[in-house]
Amino acid sequence: MKIGVIGGGSIGLLFAYYLNKCFDTTIYTRTDRQARMIGAKGLLFEKNRKKETVQIKAESFSNWNGEEDLTIVAVKQYHLEDVLGQIHERMNNKGSYLFLQNGMGHLKQINKFTADNIYIGSVENGAYRAGDRHVRHTGEGVNRVAVYFEKNSSLLHDFIKPLSSFFPFVMEENYYEMLIKKLVVNAVINPLTAILRVPNGELVSNPYYRENFRALFKEISGILHLDDEQVYYQHVLNVCQKTAKNRSSMLKDIEENRITEVDSILGYLLEEAKKQNRHAPLTQQYYTLIKGKEYREKGN
Repeated sequence: MKIGVIGGGSIGLLFAYYLNKCFDTTIYTRTDRQARMIGAKGLLFEKNRKKETVQIKAESFSNWNGEEDLTIVAVKQYHLEDVLGQIHERMNNKGSYLFLQNGMGHLKQINKFTADNIYIGSVENGAYRAGDRHVRHTGEGVNRVAVYFEKNSSLLHDFIKPLSSFFPFVMEENYYEMLIKKLVVNAVINPLTAILRVPNGELVSNPYYRENFRALFKEISGILHLDDEQVYYQHVLNVCQKTAKNRSSMLKDIEENRITEVDSILGYLLEEAKKQNRHAPLTQQYYTLIKGKEYREKGN
């Protein structure tokens, strides 16, 4: 099976490393420079302070032509519209795709996208891009995946099975419920860690931060009408404790002067609250604080 990975960020590099063990894998990066570097020097993978360099095919996304059996789209949500436009131009509604974006905002764009097979994923592995060709696997977890639209029911099974022993995937029946569960985690942990500039674990180990953690969760639970609030709350707590030393993706984006995914996370929740005519002061406050940090880090 041939696999394409669009996106040279932390998740794209992480997936490319593991998928390359079983499949003919090519990573497609936004810049020619990154593709040339990976092609020339290999992909540097790091886990538990042990490093390994592997050879992997790398191309600029401008050279992608959809020849792979499955293409994994691992770009940030705010780059997705452009990527989907280029995929549509080159493939004309053909091909099979797995989307790995955070939040819920990408569903609107995927809903307008047609292809042979479309899958939605939720990544519970921690990863950090330490350089153009260097990725650290910072936290082990499963990858969840659900069918959005499917013609070939064997494709996903053939993809998942060889990876089960070292990079496992869990099939979920409902992509929306799967994303809601991840959204709650992202919406609580990411903005708080980005504003406070602390690793995940401090949100629960510090009793004052934990008050904010609990209050934000409570507001988000109301917006999403969570059936079993305590189960969701315990899940977010568990993620915080399991990834205690990790720095969230939103915090890393702020630290490295990048745009965050706050619009697809808190922005989505604010849209939902508006539809319900529901007051969401904490969500609004944290959203504007993150946008303010983006603005400040750009030097405006």
